Amino acid sequence: MKAIKIILGIITVLVLAFFATGLIVKETKYTAQVSVEKPVEAVFNQFNKPENKKNWIPEIQSFETVNQNQGITGSVYKLVVENQGQDITMTEKVMAYVPNEKVTLFYDAENMLKKDDYIFTEKEGVTTITLNASCRSDSYVMACLFPYFKGTFQEQDQKYLNNFKKYIEQEKEQE
Repeated sequence: MKAIKIILGIITVLVLAFFATGLIVKETKYTAQVSVEKPVEAVFNQFNKPENKKNWIPEIQSFETVNQNQGITGSVYKLVVENQGQDITMTEKVMAYVPNEKVTLFYDAENMLKKDDYIFTEKEGVTTITLNASCRSDSYVMACLFPYFKGTFQEQDQKYLNNFKKYIEQEKEQE
């Protein structure tokens, strides 16, 4: 009987700690970075061509323009991505677009709201892309989960940046 009380006490503490996470951590933030051996103009242009995204984000099933603004900022796209065998529809909105310097994208993927802020810098012909990402959720339970998956989110975005580097540098070899 004493063992059952101890086990129930431990489970209660763990459940309370899990739900307290959502009260304490409102947003999960992380960074990822990659350097590409190409000038910033070429990297920025290739990175921001919607039709190219499938080349480094293999989960994208479809990419559709909902609203294309002339200045790009405010443009909205609809993406369908495959996640563990099921399709998830999300919207991508361009929040900021400064040619050869920065692009900020906001994703609404059901219960996940994500902001990706990409900064492009060049030094001696090598372009560095730095991603500053933040995730939050309208769902309290999902908000409790995100901090525990920070490493997974960061690893996935780093993989996408590495895929982009490989894609654009292979393109260089084909020229």
